[in-house]
Amino acid sequence: MRVPNEIPLWKDVTLEEWSDWRWQARHRITDVEALKQVVPLSPQEEDGVRACLKRFRMAITPYYASLIDPEDPLCPIRAQAIPTSKELQATTGDMEDPLAEDLDAPVPGLTHRYPDRALLILTTICSMYCRHCTRRRVVGAEDEQLDKAQIEAAIDYIARTGEIRDVILSGGDPLMFADDKLEWVLSRLRAIPHVDIIRIGTRMPVVLPMRITDELCERLRRYHPIFVNTHFNHAVELTPEARAACARLVDHGFPVQNQSVLLRGVNDCPHVMKQLLYELLKARVKPYYLFQCDLAKGIGHFRTPVSQGIGIMEALRGHVSGLAIPTYVVDCPGGGGKVPVMPTYLISAAPDGVVLRNFEGTYVNYHEHPAPGPSICGQDPACHDRRLAVKDGPARLLDNQILAIRPEKLRRRGRRLRTAPLGAPAPAIDLSALPDEHPPRQLSLDVRPAPPASPSPPPPAPRAPAVPEGPPGAPQPRPAAHDPGPPGSSR
Repeated sequence: MRVPNEIPLWKDVTLEEWSDWRWQARHRITDVEALKQVVPLSPQEEDGVRACLKRFRMAITPYYASLIDPEDPLCPIRAQAIPTSKELQATTGDMEDPLAEDLDAPVPGLTHRYPDRALLILTTICSMYCRHCTRRRVVGAEDEQLDKAQIEAAIDYIARTGEIRDVILSGGDPLMFADDKLEWVLSRLRAIPHVDIIRIGTRMPVVLPMRITDELCERLRRYHPIFVNTHFNHAVELTPEARAACARLVDHGFPVQNQSVLLRGVNDCPHVMKQLLYELLKARVKPYYLFQCDLAKGIGHFRTPVSQGIGIMEALRGHVSGLAIPTYVVDCPGGGGKVPVMPTYLISAAPDGVVLRNFEGTYVNYHEHPAPGPSICGQDPACHDRRLAVKDGPARLLDNQILAIRPEKLRRRGRRLRTAPLGAPAPAIDLSALPDEHPPRQLSLDVRPAPPASPSPPPPAPRAPAVPEGPPGAPQPRPAAHDPGPPGSSR
């Protein structure tokens, strides 16, 4: 970290100003001229920044900008903060809203995708606009916050939906709210009896640690349990100021977890990742998720193959403390949700055991001989708590709630519509109603009753096979008798 007064843009700033998060937020770097006073740019880099700013905004806190190493073109802080022309290059799979959060929004600002939790996006404003942001369709586009009426509508939906037990406050960054406004939101959520857990997703400990004040922590701790999820991507971000912010949260009773994004050129290396994970634990921050970079527009240059992420996980399991290992997930496009991805450790299975491998490559047979006696499943009071019941997905198969799960648009379902009882004419089917791959179309699965079968005359008896002629004078074979079967049969 460079001393602020050694940077031309902040040569006159006082320590008191530098330590004030509001001063930091007001003096974010948002244009090329200010950026050039902090980091030297080549003419090509300057042109790239200018071109990118015509489409995507830039905002860098003075604190985070001071972490940039001006002599290192591969500086991980620089890669996450400074725009480049690469953001204007289209890549395969780019999407405006890759996670389909707007699709699962029952009211503006609220996404309800998983049964027991909801995501409340309070604001589109961040103290710094990360170059790899997955919500860049809204974050940084315009500075907006939900007004009181919109927040009330979202809280009303949560209050009416009893299955929601966990509410995540996100954005933008919800800590851009003033303390009193944020406390009002928390007090309204905590008043809902079925909301057990509140989470705050924020990058303030990373990019603006001055925001984590004792006053903020004292006010928010009244509404525990509150979990804080933050977003460190490289060990160099864990400065003394960042560690102090994390310590302040933990000391006030906030469990702090970290969600990293796998970024090409930043942390796509098992050694870099190991260093980050160990430094997080030393700062009392639990590694939680390692996200595959999403398919948002303008961030394709950050994406790595999923196989590279699996390779990193292979280098972690068994080689570092289990406390340090995050869950590697792909947040599936189209609203599919988070899917954990990992190396294969289950090699084979048989009725009496499974074959497993460990991190060393050792293969072992784990013998299974189930103990006699009934399972607790179905006998514990928790088994009859409707809030704990499985409502979606393959887990319902294992719970014996359903027999099968089938895609809605199976083509063979269309073929079933054309099937009629033997002897009855098949119902007419409009083939254009069958679903196409692009775009998907709904197909009614209600089978129309077939018209009653009309009596049909028995089929005519087949002719006797022709009798081959033998040589003159040879006895001729007699034709075989034909049994037409019962009337109406055709055997």
